[in-house]
Amino acid sequence: MTSDAGNENCLGWAARDPSGFLSPYKFNRRDVGADDVSITITHCGVCYADVAWTRNVQGHSKYPLVPGHEIVGVVQTVGSNVQRFKNGDHIGVGTYVNSCRECEYCDEGLEVQCSKGAVLTFDGIDTDGTITKGGYSSYIVVHERYCYKIPENYPLASAAPLLCAGITVWTPMIGHKMNQAGKSLGVIGLGGLGHMAVKFGKSFGLKVTVFSTSLSKKDEALNLLKADKFIISSNNEEMKEMEKSLDFIINTASGNIPFDQYLSLLKSGGVLSLVGFPSEVKFHPASLNLGMKSISGSITGGTKQTQEMLDYCAKHEIYPNIEIVPIQYANEALERLIKKDVKYRFVIDIANSLK
Repeated sequence: MTSDAGNENCLGWAARDPSGFLSPYKFNRRDVGADDVSITITHCGVCYADVAWTRNVQGHSKYPLVPGHEIVGVVQTVGSNVQRFKNGDHIGVGTYVNSCRECEYCDEGLEVQCSKGAVLTFDGIDTDGTITKGGYSSYIVVHERYCYKIPENYPLASAAPLLCAGITVWTPMIGHKMNQAGKSLGVIGLGGLGHMAVKFGKSFGLKVTVFSTSLSKKDEALNLLKADKFIISSNNEEMKEMEKSLDFIINTASGNIPFDQYLSLLKSGGVLSLVGFPSEVKFHPASLNLGMKSISGSITGGTKQTQEMLDYCAKHEIYPNIEIVPIQYANEALERLIKKDVKYRFVIDIANSLK
């Protein structure tokens, strides 16, 4: 089954070179295959990946590059085999749009860890050899397996950041059983990911301590996000008082942190989960060995957990704090994101601004 949309030009905003500067760009999406869903995009969250890829930070960006992997919208057309979606449904797409569908990870619904490599939502190489283009665009065609039902009572704009920022903290929190009421959680960094870790932690009944380098975030951490404690990480006295007090720490920051000091804050058997990308991770073996502690890493999550998280957020009325902007503001949004000048996630209103 094909859709007219497959033959239309898709309008997006793309970077043409490592300056990362975005401007309007027309391109073709593939026709809708039997297992595909064509989605009219209404909103797209702005993730730090959009900065990294448009500016070729890793050295493998392919231009023109259309970023965006926190995509929500409305089903426009479905292929003949599609079972889970119908026209008009609210739908989301996260950080990947394909995988081998044969390996042990795919079989478990953990496609993000596909042994052949998941196909990224933008700047990935799809099975047909084309380069994927993301959600700073008018519509997208995706295999139904990699699409999520957005509960009808959940605002589409609010759902966008859940598809990367939300699932990135949800996955290690569920994986390390950080959802046990009464336990204690430390959250390093209070940006798009960190503020979601605080919201999930409070919803799970955890005692949440926020660690930040910025005193300006104290009021919102305690009063808006309802964290139990706020610690300035450069204050050695405050840090010392926290020793052996936390069951879990989730590090959402990409700046370098003193790992030995943070590991000292964990109780015996505690876990420090890394979801940010500091330039290096350095710690003394005794920091782990003497207290049976662990450091683990994580990225986003599989399709199964992503849908569970969306349903949980709708049921428990957990919403990211967002600033909605038009596509014409995308370059400024990326600049402000670099400066950490956002509370706490930009969401582009594609439906009302991309013309």
